[in-house]
Amino acid sequence: MDSAAVVGTGLIGTSIALALRGRGVATYLIDTDQEAARVAADLGAGIAGPPRGPVDLAVLAVPPQQVAAVLKEHQLGDLADDFTDAASVKEPPQLEAARLGCDLTRFVGGHPMGGREQSGPLAARDDLFHGRPWVLTPSVRTRPQTLERAERLAELCGARPVVMAHAEHDRAVALTSHAPHLVSTLLAARLLHGERSQLGLAGQGLQDVTRLAGGSAELWTDILGSNAMAVADVLADFAHDVDDAVEVLRGLSTAREPEQRRTHLEALSKVLVRGVQGRARIPARSGTPSTSTAYAAAPRGA
Repeated sequence: MDSAAVVGTGLIGTSIALALRGRGVATYLIDTDQEAARVAADLGAGIAGPPRGPVDLAVLAVPPQQVAAVLKEHQLGDLADDFTDAASVKEPPQLEAARLGCDLTRFVGGHPMGGREQSGPLAARDDLFHGRPWVLTPSVRTRPQTLERAERLAELCGARPVVMAHAEHDRAVALTSHAPHLVSTLLAARLLHGERSQLGLAGQGLQDVTRLAGGSAELWTDILGSNAMAVADVLADFAHDVDDAVEVLRGLSTAREPEQRRTHLEALSKVLVRGVQGRARIPARSGTPSTSTAYAAAPRGA
């Protein structure tokens, strides 16, 4: 791949562009916020502005609900021979693109599984995706060349291409990214009710579990809204586990007989052991670790 265009110069788009420029790919930066594109260009991510002719591949680094419209716009404008995106939800944009009459033979959905809680081009890193999965979701209409170019894009960014079905991807990220972000947010919101003297005792553990809550509320409204049912399913199961834990703790607090207390302590231990077991199932990362596996797509103009 000799040339590429990146539409959306936030964290993800600029990180992709930096990686491509580092591998010698001529890269053009397009954003409705021209200042963001200029900042990305100043960082060495490419040339601010559209190319004079079609590039090999255009990457749409915009939120899920904008993908289809942006794809339609730039296919009509003949920006590239092939197109992919970087949004964290795949099935709704694909369906909307079909409804809008986009050329789906030249499009393959994509999702680089790396990110940070910060947003904007200044947070970008050329190694953001090193060693990380990069999911590709071809449809039955995607031509082989388009998929091959998207796979090459992932490899140029140091990532590992992984092909999945659209719905399978959306269920997977609901479990591993979207629901964790919402849980982190809900826990962080409880701190609004804490006294300053209480918050003064906060340590690294609280920082760790609430870090994701620092992401853009506007962006995450788009992401969660685009994958609402899958996230709701995960959160419903989580809420059931929370209810069970509350019942155990309340029982423990009121238990008076040694046998009752022992029963509740055993139940509490099982809750904690399940957490240890679940965490152990997370695959060890390879390559340079990124700050967060929760994807932070770049809003247009962010």
